[in-house]
Amino acid sequence: MRKTSKWLLALMLVLLLALAACGGGSDKDSSDKASDSEDKKTTENAEEKNEDGVFNIEDFSMTTSNDAEALEDGKLTYGIVSDTVFEGTFNFNFYSGAPDYEVIAWFDEPLFDSDANYAYTQDGAATWEVDETGTVYTLKIKDGVNWHDGKPVTAEDWAYAHYVIGHPDYVGIRYGSEFENIVGMTEYHAGETDTISGIEVIDEKTLQITYQEGGPSLITGGIWPYALPKHVFGEMEVAEMLESDAVRKNPIGFGPYVVESIVPGESVVLTRNEDYWRGTPALEQVTVKVVSPKTVVQSLESGEVDMVDSFPVDQFVDNADMSNVEFLGAVDNAYTYMGFKLGKWNADTGQVEVDPNAKMADVNLRRAMWYAVDNNAIGDKFYNGLRWNATTLIIPFFPEYHNADIETPTYDPEKAKEILDEAGYVDVDGDGLRENKDGEELTINFASMSGGDTAEPLAQYYMQSWKAVGLNVELVDGRLLEFNTFYDRLEADDPAYDVYQGAWGTGTDVNPAGIFGGNSPANYPRWTNEENDKLLADGASMKAMDTEYRKEIYDQWQQLMVDEIPLFPTLYRAVLVPVNNRVVNYTLDPSSDLLRYQIGVTEAEPVVAE
Repeated sequence: MRKTSKWLLALMLVLLLALAACGGGSDKDSSDKASDSEDKKTTENAEEKNEDGVFNIEDFSMTTSNDAEALEDGKLTYGIVSDTVFEGTFNFNFYSGAPDYEVIAWFDEPLFDSDANYAYTQDGAATWEVDETGTVYTLKIKDGVNWHDGKPVTAEDWAYAHYVIGHPDYVGIRYGSEFENIVGMTEYHAGETDTISGIEVIDEKTLQITYQEGGPSLITGGIWPYALPKHVFGEMEVAEMLESDAVRKNPIGFGPYVVESIVPGESVVLTRNEDYWRGTPALEQVTVKVVSPKTVVQSLESGEVDMVDSFPVDQFVDNADMSNVEFLGAVDNAYTYMGFKLGKWNADTGQVEVDPNAKMADVNLRRAMWYAVDNNAIGDKFYNGLRWNATTLIIPFFPEYHNADIETPTYDPEKAKEILDEAGYVDVDGDGLRENKDGEELTINFASMSGGDTAEPLAQYYMQSWKAVGLNVELVDGRLLEFNTFYDRLEADDPAYDVYQGAWGTGTDVNPAGIFGGNSPANYPRWTNEENDKLLADGASMKAMDTEYRKEIYDQWQQLMVDEIPLFPTLYRAVLVPVNNRVVNYTLDPSSDLLRYQIGVTEAEPVVAE
């Protein structure tokens, strides 16, 4: 990860999550489809909450149960749950917000499909081959893949996307380490040359890209999978593309639907692309519209929308028995965590500098703070079980690599007290609060963000839990911090921060180096050591193309982070999607072979709640 401005961090939990919401909601494909008996669970179980009102993500199906025949002329309305209008940047190479992505995904798509582990397959609009060095990729676009205006999608279009994103005048958020890994890109980006030496158009359908470093991350997002039609954008100045009609008013793609009309900020109407390369899309028309979180329930019950991108979890309990929808659920690719400030970022050297004298430098203090909090109770109390105790920093979203067998601190306040006693944090003056190891007053400053009804009580819960084991923890500035302020100060290594509550969206690449590497400015705890950097490098190396080897490396890394605790994860998350009972062939399951163009409806009008 290269860019870490506050607006990009906001996208970590929306944009990346949207990109990872795969299955029938995007264009993933896999032949490894789980059988109904193995994987499908009815949402009837999910709708029957237990006596405590707590739900379990395992009780939700990931795929619609409707198996009726789709109508040939069906129309569907898709809601984007947002309290603001969408920006209207309708191109994969330029957009910067999840609402815009939700529109784009109906009319455009990546050139690669991905499997259940989010690795590029050969089943999409393009295939890939790699040479023996692991650095030279030959990418070939299949015949019959055409832009909506009938022009073929070409290797020149794919190369052009790289030239635009890498251009010094590019206005957007896409340029970063993945692009800098291309041979010659940094020189081009600096304006030193007009060409990118590592990109070569072999023929109309074949593109060759040479990377400086190979490894498994290239095929889980490191190769940019989006083309840009040069015949549309080629005469424009790069700096003007973002505001052009081709992005704002008349967007073009090669996906299953074609943009027919746009009401800026509010809705987009799309019609069937009869020339779609996979086959005829199931729906005649799709309308994508913004729905307020305050009215999303009414919009679903009335049939105003057939489904929404994501349902507010805090509204689920009161609406779990909504009669006209089926709630689908899946593990989200995000987690919340407690981070400790252990050093600073040196912008001159591009390295984390660990401070051995930091207030939170003692791992025993950090471990005790982990033992002191009951994250299972937090998940049940604040999120009705739809967030739950997190253990390791490779999350269950990556089942191939998440190691659930690693023993991590779980709620045990007596254990926390024992650790603090043995480490020398004792109550010297008898006020019930512990002093530091030198017998001096210990006040730990806690930074947490405002927003939502749970923010304040959640922060108070953590502070009370730490106080219960004798630690005096106070909010930075005595209050919750506004989002932008929180991240501005976090990035600047504000000395007022000792511990902070954050969240990360992981994207679909399991490689954690972008957050935890010693050379990453997004490493906010400002901690690393030799073993950490070695394991992260090994996990991204060519040897890690062997899944078993990579799993072994990431097992070691997960254990290292449990031992060292620069931060600890607090909660894993669920994503819930309500779908009208008339909808067929929609899934959140990355192992499913259902794709977006197959989504259909089995009745002419939406089912209305009883």
